[in-house]
Amino acid sequence: MLTHAVFFLIGLTLLVMGAEALVRGASRLALSMGISPLVVGLTIVAFGTSTPELAVSVGASLDGRPDLAVGNVIGSNIANVLLILGIAALIAPLVVHEQIIRQEIPIMLGASVLVVVMALDGRITRVESALLFALVIGYTFYLIRQSRRASRETEAEYNAEMPPDSEWDRHWSVQAALIVIGLVALVLGSHWLVGAAVVFAQAFGVSELVIGLTVVAVGTSMPEIATSIVAALRGERDIAVGNVIGSNVFNIFSVLGLTGLVSAGGIPIPEAARNFDLWVMLAVAFACLPIMLTGREIARWEGAVFVCYYAAYTAYLVLAAQHHASLPMFSNIMLGYVMPLTVVTLIISIMRHNGRNSASG
Repeated sequence: MLTHAVFFLIGLTLLVMGAEALVRGASRLALSMGISPLVVGLTIVAFGTSTPELAVSVGASLDGRPDLAVGNVIGSNIANVLLILGIAALIAPLVVHEQIIRQEIPIMLGASVLVVVMALDGRITRVESALLFALVIGYTFYLIRQSRRASRETEAEYNAEMPPDSEWDRHWSVQAALIVIGLVALVLGSHWLVGAAVVFAQAFGVSELVIGLTVVAVGTSMPEIATSIVAALRGERDIAVGNVIGSNVFNIFSVLGLTGLVSAGGIPIPEAARNFDLWVMLAVAFACLPIMLTGREIARWEGAVFVCYYAAYTAYLVLAAQHHASLPMFSNIMLGYVMPLTVVTLIISIMRHNGRNSASG
């Protein structure tokens, strides 16, 4: 068990380092080729931090572990919003870029609804997987076209948000080498992490789906965690939100799409995920809806609510896996008191915000 724990940590480290190398090399190469900083920020950086999810899910699917592949995507999307945005908002209230409110959040909502509908029959087929992958290609091309129409002010804003330039990685050969090193590290890291996670699941009597929803999901979300927290600390708060929203879109379209394409019969969706976890992912996506209605900020109290909900979701998974006697009481408290109280609080917040806008107008 100790050996597998070491391989798990090594695999996780390789995933984080590989994602960092891939993002740095790809973003520098794109900028040196004259690709818009807007596109780099919303695609390469956001998508690059999701490459661990891609490596793990594809690797798990090829190894005949579809539950782990599905759990990784669902769990990562839940953790991205509740845990990562929650922690970032606790550090500092998150100011959300207008384009994220107007465009990226609705796209994430649509992607979440689409994948839930596809999964209802118990399988995401190869045809449906091809559609998901085609959507991420279309989404990327749309951003490229959109960036060409962007104003100079928008370009300057995103240029300022990109990491500061450096001397050692200016040459294209270094940038290409970083991309190759990142990809190799991601492949090795995902292989070791998936192998160790399966051993843990068998040793503790926990399903691979639960391991994917929790340990593997948080592990593969480490790049997003690091990026969003550093962005919040540096005051670049819209990057924290854009990184999370972009990564969730990538997880659904590209990770699930490519995973289904490499699987012989598509992706089988476990019954437990269809009955509960997919709906939690959808609810979490819609939890971003008040951001569109109340304005361009995620307050600290909202961040605290997000983190508490993630802790409650994880506790539910652990109790359910152990068939604990307190599970019914825990579920009743969450459904009967906590969630309705949160909904009422959000409604009051929206009403107060609209009232302030009316008064100021």
